[in-house]
Amino acid sequence: MEILWFIPTHGDSRYLGTTEGAREVNYDYMKQVAIAADSLNYDGVLIPTGRSCEDPWVIASSLIAVTAKLRFLVAVRPGLMQPGLAARMAASFDRLSGGRLLINLVTGGDTSELEGDGLFLNHAERYEASAEFIKIWREILQRSHEQKNYDFSGKHLSVKGAKLLYPSVQYPHPPVYFGGSSEAAHELAAEHVETYLTWGEPPAEVARKIADVRTRAAKHGRSVKFGIRLHVIVRETDAEAWAAAESLISRLDDETVGRAQAALAKMDSEGQRRMAALHGGGTRRSRAELEISPNLWAGVGLVRGGAGTALVGDPETVAARIQEYAALGLDTFVFSGYPHLEEAYRFAELVFPLLPGKHQEKLSGRVLNGPFGEIVANHFVPEHAANSGAGTLSSQS
Repeated sequence: MEILWFIPTHGDSRYLGTTEGAREVNYDYMKQVAIAADSLNYDGVLIPTGRSCEDPWVIASSLIAVTAKLRFLVAVRPGLMQPGLAARMAASFDRLSGGRLLINLVTGGDTSELEGDGLFLNHAERYEASAEFIKIWREILQRSHEQKNYDFSGKHLSVKGAKLLYPSVQYPHPPVYFGGSSEAAHELAAEHVETYLTWGEPPAEVARKIADVRTRAAKHGRSVKFGIRLHVIVRETDAEAWAAAESLISRLDDETVGRAQAALAKMDSEGQRRMAALHGGGTRRSRAELEISPNLWAGVGLVRGGAGTALVGDPETVAARIQEYAALGLDTFVFSGYPHLEEAYRFAELVFPLLPGKHQEKLSGRVLNGPFGEIVANHFVPEHAANSGAGTLSSQS
């Protein structure tokens, strides 16, 4: 199981849709989140892209030196950069970071944003261009290990004698992740990427997506890994978690939700349409209506574009829901929570012990370089509750 966290380069807060509880996302804050994720043993971080965000390549590059193992899922955007340049950027980042780059192929779904960046392709054309882009990108990087040139002539993109002199650390290239819900997106994923990501839909819908992409990939003689992008709201009890979910949207008014939904409705993204459908376009507000599947809550999507659902509950419940998704064939989970610094710790401390594998290595009760928790009365090392019972103190001094 691969677990990634999120660098909130478009802002962070305790309450959605308001300046109350808001937090300035400057370099120091992004560095704190990255170091927390690295220290807590997350596998990597997703850095978002778009005009509402700081540039992901600049941010990711600045965080290489302050982290040790953390991998960075960084966006390439066909139409905004040429594949040859993107290949050089990827190889440089991969080399400087010691092989810690993951690539997020982002086709884009906001036409006003894309036109503002100078891209005027329709939905179908963007996917055609994206397929050509990632094919060229992959070939340039793969051939760089043998110092071979590459020629390609396509409908939207062409290269002649493309060559990369400094190959990536990862062979044949850094892994490519991609998300999309349209038929064109599924076909692109099946033919060109290593991991297909879905936003957080109910398990039955996710299973249908996986089956479709897997069938399409088999026709190309390929296999694809699968992942999911979700928010998480976990607390020690179920009641506390649901209270935190309600608190997150407690400052929203109907006017703010309406403006947000009107803006999101203009996008030609099938994934965004599906996210909006989960919460009824902002018209449903009660917990009963926003809990669209057991412990899957659509409240975030009332004002947030992209991933709009969260897993909500106590640690055991959230871990069980994660395992349900894993049983469908998902092995990558990209999580986030508000505020992102505190929630990175909360999720790791409460849920990692209940998940399989390496994510338990830096959690309380594991022997590392010193005691966990504050020394009691300047004398006693706190015992691990699972071994000694709550409130028991060690005799060590």
